[in-house]
Amino acid sequence: MQGPETDSEAKDTNRSSDAAEPPASRRGFLKAGMGTMAAFAAMGGVLEPLRGLKDRPSLSQFLQQHYTRLTPEMMERVLERTKQEIARDYGAEVDVKDYKPMTGVEFAYALNLGRCNGLRRCVYACMKENNIPLDHPEMAYIRVLEMDIDSLDLEQGDVLYTTDPAPKEGKYYMPIQCNQCRKPPCTKVCPVQATWTEPDGVTVVDYNWCIGCRYCMAGCPYEARRFNWTKPAFRPEEINPEMSYLGNRIRLRGVVEKCHFCLQRTRQGKNPACVEACPTGSRIFGNVLDPDGKIQFILKHKRVYILKADAGTIPRFYYFFDV
Repeated sequence: MQGPETDSEAKDTNRSSDAAEPPASRRGFLKAGMGTMAAFAAMGGVLEPLRGLKDRPSLSQFLQQHYTRLTPEMMERVLERTKQEIARDYGAEVDVKDYKPMTGVEFAYALNLGRCNGLRRCVYACMKENNIPLDHPEMAYIRVLEMDIDSLDLEQGDVLYTTDPAPKEGKYYMPIQCNQCRKPPCTKVCPVQATWTEPDGVTVVDYNWCIGCRYCMAGCPYEARRFNWTKPAFRPEEINPEMSYLGNRIRLRGVVEKCHFCLQRTRQGKNPACVEACPTGSRIFGNVLDPDGKIQFILKHKRVYILKADAGTIPRFYYFFDV
């Protein structure tokens, strides 16, 4: 880990280039493999089990345009269809909106390693807010490692530690999540451009465009992406009904998801759920472009580190100590 990048690096023009290019056609990408698929089908009908799946995407979902190509009218129809599908599948009445980035805002995060007590309240708040089933902890966007006080080796960190007691003597706790990189390798390897970085610095996923190849998971040095092997299961009362289209709406089986800085909250001027749930105040969220903001104060006055600096990702997620 090392100190933060300079202001000029923080304004790296690469951060929005992913969204500027027209996305590759998902149907075109899949069409390229149709010959192979047909061959497999002819040899024993291996695709037959897929025809009986009840949660397979509808035709309208599959044929939907990439998010960046949706007109306002098209988006209204998509949002309405999404609400109806959630009501049909889960018996819950929800509100799905398409929150846009705010002008002059670039989100960033800072985490005080000296204050985190390892109780994982951030993890549980994140899962509840972002419609992640609590009985699937492997899908949590935040992982907290229990570390020896004199170690920086993440490979030696324990993610399965007990919180009774916590914090423990001789330990410190290191939460890890998406670093919302300025140079994200995950977006570069997506063959259909289903993931890109928005103008406010958040890397998002178009769940309806994702083909589930998981290249982005392999490309992420922070292990911050999760693959939906099964359809998420909820009781209606467990669902957070306030949803963002690029954020916490219930995801499809067979797609990759990740932390999105709680777009349904932060693009309305609120803090992410993990910040509000933190009992020690170790989590700080703000606009890195604000010269008088909390993030800039930390960058200027604290001992700041970035995770896996040698990966060259230039994160918007900073770790710091009080001294």
